[in-house]
Amino acid sequence: MNAFGLLFLAAVACTAALRFWLGARHLAHVGAHRSAVPAEFSGQISLDAHQRAADYTCAKTRLGLLSAGIDIVVLLLLTLGGGLQWLRDVAASLLPAGIPRGLGLIVLVGLVMTLVELPFSLYSTFRIEARFGFNKMTPALFWKDFAKGLALAAALGLPLVAVVLWLMEKSGSLWWLYAWLTWMGFNILLLAIYPVWIAPLFNKFKPMDNAAMKERIDQLLARCDFKVKGLMVMDGSIRSSHGNAYFTGFGQSKRIVFFDTLLERLSPPEVEAVLAHELGHFKRKHVVKRIVWTFAASFFFLWLLGFLLDQPWFYQGLGVATASPAMALILFFMVIPNFTFLLQPLSAMMSRKHEFEADQYAAQNASAGDLVSALVKLYKDNASTLTPDPLHSMFYDSHPPALTRIGRLQAQA
Repeated sequence: MNAFGLLFLAAVACTAALRFWLGARHLAHVGAHRSAVPAEFSGQISLDAHQRAADYTCAKTRLGLLSAGIDIVVLLLLTLGGGLQWLRDVAASLLPAGIPRGLGLIVLVGLVMTLVELPFSLYSTFRIEARFGFNKMTPALFWKDFAKGLALAAALGLPLVAVVLWLMEKSGSLWWLYAWLTWMGFNILLLAIYPVWIAPLFNKFKPMDNAAMKERIDQLLARCDFKVKGLMVMDGSIRSSHGNAYFTGFGQSKRIVFFDTLLERLSPPEVEAVLAHELGHFKRKHVVKRIVWTFAASFFFLWLLGFLLDQPWFYQGLGVATASPAMALILFFMVIPNFTFLLQPLSAMMSRKHEFEADQYAAQNASAGDLVSALVKLYKDNASTLTPDPLHSMFYDSHPPALTRIGRLQAQA
């Protein structure tokens, strides 16, 4: 093992230690506050609902820690354990050299990772989500979604990977720049076609038929000078009782989508306030900022991959004897999370800042009180813990803790 291999092991060990320490803190903190509802919510959320949220949070956290442990074992087996080299030899015995062999190797690795994650997905859906009353999915629907997901990944992903492999082989030292431009174009295209072609493969969408609700939303959109292609209701209840609302699409294909479960639980003023929050993300340019940030980060990482592609120590340090463009792609995207984990709080902090800004926009264009009421209902109905561990929340949470977020909104009200 060379110096890079030792550095990789150190990064894996440090990342694993930090993840498990944060998870243990979160479990202990949520458990310690399980016996009492925070005073700020005592009149709105019962002790039973609070304890249910604590138990749900702990169940998901434990499963996440187990999944992380298995992922570490699989990562080490595939790299230092020689698994990737063995899969490469299998692909070489079946496919000709070049792009076909590279695609074959990527497919084999993808299948291994899918099979590793599948038991956790099944347990989460049919044990944890079912235990807490959220799962509405049948086994038949689960496997139907699973098959569609694999087919979609193959239909969209394999041509993109084939283009990238071709660029790596044929376009010289600047292949990473051309690959970055290709990846940007692919993502922008995906944003445009998702609401029209992809989302309907998994859910049914229908125009909102509640005239009073639609009128209220149209008035909000007019006040905010925001145009969308349509107001749609999605059959989210076919899979889960969780509620949500979101924007989808890009340019002329923008749509507002409400889960049917959300419309069942919230009053019209609360739905308006939730929508105003989502509008705030667009009006404050959060979507554009996130896209720019993603593209900037991918530019750097592809440049870094361009450097590592021709470095023998990169492959040798990770247990691979046969270098190739496909192997470089696989190794890079498998190991890089262990070197960038400490950047996670920066991403979470930016996301929480955007949530505060969207809340402020909602308070200015709808009602802060109605948004507070809607959030409390969603915290309760979705069994979201009101007492996350502060450090765990700082590392992972894309949304502010309930107490902080509600406090700010009440001040604005």
